[in-house]
Amino acid sequence: MDLLNFREIDNLCCLSLLFAGGGIAGWIYEMIFYRINDGMFVQRGQGLGPWLPIYGFGSVFICLLAMRFRKSPVAVFLVSAAVSGILEFLTGWVLFHCFGGLRLWDYNTEIWNWGNIGGYICLRSILLFAFAGVFLVYIAVPTVQKLAGMIPGPLFHLIGFVPGVLFLIDIAGGYILRIW
Repeated sequence: MDLLNFREIDNLCCLSLLFAGGGIAGWIYEMIFYRINDGMFVQRGQGLGPWLPIYGFGSVFICLLAMRFRKSPVAVFLVSAAVSGILEFLTGWVLFHCFGGLRLWDYNTEIWNWGNIGGYICLRSILLFAFAGVFLVYIAVPTVQKLAGMIPGPLFHLIGFVPGVLFLIDIAGGYILRIW
């Protein structure tokens, strides 16, 4: 992977941190947005933790696909828009059509939903995610790289894998609680 110049375990730790950071940033964004949209705070996500997995996956996919274009901010913006739009549309479509009409989001019912396609994606979300992709490539990834270079390997591995383990525990725990 051209993303980072480390060993594979270091790359996985960096991606785990970017996943967690993206998931938490997405949760914060949605808490603020739905406060504006609905006039109240709405708990988002299926787990108990303050993160939304689609934002984490989006961060990782953007990182893996847009970093090769980092010499051109316009290209990073466009790749980030394409990656996030495709991810959001496919995830929304699959959830709805393969899981009994499940909708974790529906742009049909939200404000600022210009360019809405089936409630799965809209221009507001694509533009926001594209700007977030630029932030990710030019600020978040270099920050994580610098952190990885400053912290001894075993400690960085622990810091890198803890968010991933907590996320898995949270998803499994949320699933178990819903079953009971």
